[in-house]
Amino acid sequence: MAKVTRDDVARLAGTSTAVVSYVINNGPRPVAPATRERVLAAIKELGYRPDRVAQAMASRRTDLIGMIVPDARQPFFAEMTHAVEQAASERGKMVLVGNSDYVEERETHYLRAFLGMRVSGLILVSHGLTDQAAAEIDAWDARVVLLHERPEAIDDVAVVTDDVGGAQLATRHLLEHGHEYVACLGGMAETPTVGDPVSDHVEGWRRAMREAGRSVEGRLFEAPYNRYDAYEVGLELLAGPDRPTAIFCSTDDQAIGVLRAARELRIDVPGELAVAGFDDVKEAGLTDPPLTTVASDRPAMARAAVDLVLDDGLRVAGSRRERLKQFPSRLVVRRSCGCH
Repeated sequence: MAKVTRDDVARLAGTSTAVVSYVINNGPRPVAPATRERVLAAIKELGYRPDRVAQAMASRRTDLIGMIVPDARQPFFAEMTHAVEQAASERGKMVLVGNSDYVEERETHYLRAFLGMRVSGLILVSHGLTDQAAAEIDAWDARVVLLHERPEAIDDVAVVTDDVGGAQLATRHLLEHGHEYVACLGGMAETPTVGDPVSDHVEGWRRAMREAGRSVEGRLFEAPYNRYDAYEVGLELLAGPDRPTAIFCSTDDQAIGVLRAARELRIDVPGELAVAGFDDVKEAGLTDPPLTTVASDRPAMARAAVDLVLDDGLRVAGSRRERLKQFPSRLVVRRSCGCH
């Protein structure tokens, strides 16, 4: 059986191949409803399937968006990836996801692979690209949007939440419960100091502590972002002689690890220890006790990132502030802080 072509569809529908293209691609020109219905009926009757590879070669773009995240196993990145996928689907696009595992070489590998696939654009959750990777983005003229993180090394549009302000909200709330001070679980020593959300969470904690006239000396503790390593850090911290009565964790995953450590050590939360996190992953409402945390509007951030990566008109050159789309944070109060 001969392959059905766009010309066949046009003949059956009584229109031009250009109009068929407008219907299939939903633009760039409008098509009258009656004509659209004839074209769709012809496509169905003939069993026509567009050649997406040929379309990509002709337009130098596919219906794909590349997304690189550090670790999709972590709840925050899993939920953010899902939100991006939903937003992309609404725009008729699909998402290819690569996990960098916080390794520059893996990030560069996925970057090259996605660019070679002629993706419509890239959404990056990155600590910072190598000079070579940044040069490749320029060479391919790729549309890039930074999501969640905004490393200074990449001068591109970024979609973030108010990480500093959100951490201040959580720390102030814990202090308002009457604690002498609030300890903080930050990142590791190699965590970037600029543009990294965890660094901003630590900065927000510092500001809230200083506003309250409390010292931060010796009250910041290094911890990996995941719950398993944070659990080990929590065991050591809570079993020590100077056990804090309140801890702000830079991620919910860290806070979940701390809650497990407290339970194992028979420390009552929130009676003897108040805990707050950041991210408001879905699991935060199911911990025991439910976790007080800071939420960002992930669906809105995902839609903004997809819109920016697809719409050239939104990505105009301008100041750093104009190229940064920041969403507000809000405190989600549950029982782990001592509230009922």
